[in-house]
Formats: sequence, C-alpha cells, structure tokens
Amino acid sequence: MQSSARNHFSGVVQHIQAGVVTDEVQIQTDSGAQLVATITHGSAQTLGLKNGSQVIALIKAPSVIVVTDAQGMRFSARNQLQGKVTAIKTGSVNSDVQIESQGLQVVAIITNDSASTLGLAPGKQATALFKASHVVLAVPA
Repeated sequence: MQSSARNHFSGVVQHIQAGVVTDEVQIQTDSGAQLVATITHGSAQTLGLKNGSQVIALIKAPSVIVVTDAQGMRFSARNQLQGKVTAIKTGSVNSDVQIESQGLQVVAIITNDSASTLGLAPGKQATALFKASHVVLAVPA
C-alpha cells in the first residue's frame, strides 16, 4: 500500500468499544506497541473490523507532537510513544524528526523553532504524541 501518510503501522485489533457515532479501536502493532484509533461506527462496520482483524494504522507526520522532559505530565492524546530521536532533517521552516519507540519509527514534522527549543538531537529521549482521532485505519483488500 502506498500512502502520503509517513507513519504506517501494521497490527491486529485487540478490542473494539462500539459507540453510536464512533468506535474506539485498540490495536497491537506487529512490534508489540499499543495504539488507539477513534473512527466512525459506520467506518468500523464498512471495514468489517472485529477482534483479530489485520489493520494498518496511518498517521500523518504533522499530526505527531514531540515532547521532551514530560515526567509527571499527563496528556489528553491517547497515543504516547516514548523513545529516542534517531534522526533529524532540518528544512527552511520545518524539521523532520524520527523517534524510535517500541520497535516503531515514528515521524513528526515540527517547526525548526520547536526542534531547537526542545534541544532535539539523535539519542535524546522524546515522546511522540498523537490523538486517537488522527489515526486512519485501513484493512487488506
């Protein structure tokens, strides 16, 4: 599958909490990381999702927030992947930041000012945050 989303994570549906409008889908990635997606109930039905379904979670890089020094902080974003910065590519305005966490390579696009303020460099501890509503799910055809 090709997609413009930089983050693609294959996994298996572990649990679905069905709602009238939206469903919460818990996913265990192939590397063992846990992710949560919130999608419409209609989409969950159209995709035929059930426990054990194979899925691909897609997250666009600009939807990923990078946090450092977050000890004692709580965030409303359901997906919080703690790891280390593995690479940074600096552009004229934004930086492409890669964070390795639980066997996943998560890519975030943040401003150069933010990357500088956070002191991001390869090897630095960082957490990738993204909301469950920013996760798009796909299933094999």
